[in-house]
Amino acid sequence: MGFIVVIPARHASSRLPGKPLLDIAGKPMIQHVWERACQSGADAVFIATDHDAIREAAENFGAKVCMTSAGHESGTDRLEEVASLLKLADDQVLVNVQGDEPLIPPAVIDQLASLMADADTRMATLYERISTAEQVFDPNCVKLVSDERDQALYFSRAPIPWYRDGFASGKNLPDDVVYKRHIGIYGYRAGLLREFVRWPVAGLEAVEKLEQLRAMSHGVRIKVAEACQPIPAGVDTADDLALVRALLADG
Repeated sequence: MGFIVVIPARHASSRLPGKPLLDIAGKPMIQHVWERACQSGADAVFIATDHDAIREAAENFGAKVCMTSAGHESGTDRLEEVASLLKLADDQVLVNVQGDEPLIPPAVIDQLASLMADADTRMATLYERISTAEQVFDPNCVKLVSDERDQALYFSRAPIPWYRDGFASGKNLPDDVVYKRHIGIYGYRAGLLREFVRWPVAGLEAVEKLEQLRAMSHGVRIKVAEACQPIPAGVDTADDLALVRALLADG
């Protein structure tokens, strides 16, 4: 089954302005992401941006670029514009790889695409196991719960599932439940993206600030799986950037 990768890359960032162009081991960060995506089994890899400097840098290292609107409020909106610009068929699979993930393993991209092999699957994502209560109670760590068929039941910044008999007296995790940290990489059918951008922001989405809840509010089933390899943290802060620079300099 063929798929394409789209890497949204915005120039504006409140914490790290011009983030996609920041130098890491002699290359702009977006190039590292693109190179890893190109090592996956994708039929094509596109960088979607609204900024000429990012377009120029991407073209200089050989990437295909889609110029998109600067008015998009989310990466999903930008992804849908790419699907429209490329005139993709409704059943075409797109994998959305964040532009601030310079260490993303190519195998994880392929794994996510494989979850879309069933024609009835319109959206998919991945998770990693949580081993500490600190992560469970961290609102910046998005948790998910899923059913026996590996379909997402809910995503939340809250500690879910709530350990009734344990959390009331402390923060020890139960031994027989897997707590799952959502990883922000998605697979979509192009047709779903076209529906998504026409839906208004859902109440649950507005409260949790999680886009995937808009899809779930409209009855979309989201296939989930545990990531086949550890996924290093992305670059959100100056400390993250320093860590990735050190890792890639050593590598």
